Amino acid sequence: MARRPLPSLKALQAFEAFARLGSMTAAAETLNVTHGAVSRQVKALEAQLGAALITGPRHRLALTPAGKALAGALGSAFDVIAAALPGAETRRELVVSCLGTLAMKWLIPRLPGFLDRHPGLTVRIQESHRPPDFGDGQIHAAIRIESARPPAGVRATLFMDHSHGPVLSPALFEQAGGDPARLLALPRLHSETFRPAWDEWARKAGVALPPGGLERDFEHNSYMLEAAAAGLGMAVAPWAFAQADVERGRLMAPFGFEPVAERFVYLRPKRDRNPVAEAFGRWLVEEGATSAAPPRSRSASRPRHEGEG
Repeated sequence: MARRPLPSLKALQAFEAFARLGSMTAAAETLNVTHGAVSRQVKALEAQLGAALITGPRHRLALTPAGKALAGALGSAFDVIAAALPGAETRRELVVSCLGTLAMKWLIPRLPGFLDRHPGLTVRIQESHRPPDFGDGQIHAAIRIESARPPAGVRATLFMDHSHGPVLSPALFEQAGGDPARLLALPRLHSETFRPAWDEWARKAGVALPPGGLERDFEHNSYMLEAAAAGLGMAVAPWAFAQADVERGRLMAPFGFEPVAERFVYLRPKRDRNPVAEAFGRWLVEEGATSAAPPRSRSASRPRHEGEG
């Protein structure tokens, strides 16, 4: 049987890494090569295939339709290869350390999609917001909100942007008559995991918060969101945490959401090439890319209902 005319494996790996991570720099870091080496491999692959895979200016590269089709096929193919490697059968469980509210509100509801794609795998979620410790082998990967470069020995994959804004129950919104001043005078709910949320949002939104209002504190973001849904006040929460409740009508976001510098990142040890962890990372990038964007930031002088344009 004639051998299949396949392109260079290095070129395919370079292109798949760029497609998955969204940048030549991130692909280079993952593959432990230079930015230029990734770029050359991708160009060589395009020349060999006779098709453009990437388009756009250097600072805003994007996949062409042909590139998207190839990237999807390569991701699945590399997962199959990784699963067939010796020893892969012993790595059927993935332990992921994750922020508790993100796990509850965003990750776990989407997890069936990953498990359906990878039957036989087990994903175990451990709640934590501390810097992950990969040294004891208790966890394989972690999901955190970060803005700085990862520590030495850790690979980071950005998979979703981060934004936050005030949310409250529809009943409390109606009680305040939708008036911005009355909304901002409502009891403010806080999570001990990020106490400066209100001040940071007000600074970014250009809002002067009225002083002296009632404030209520909760240990976790999940508790704070439940308190907001119960009508105990208004909370500033990340879109990823509040999205499901806003879409279901349990919460409203009268002022929209402000972007913040931090991003949701997927972390794992550089030296541990766990095929299950890599497949999970590719899935996270897909889920982050297809997640609904938050409602845009709105003037604090005129909140609107979710259905308004």
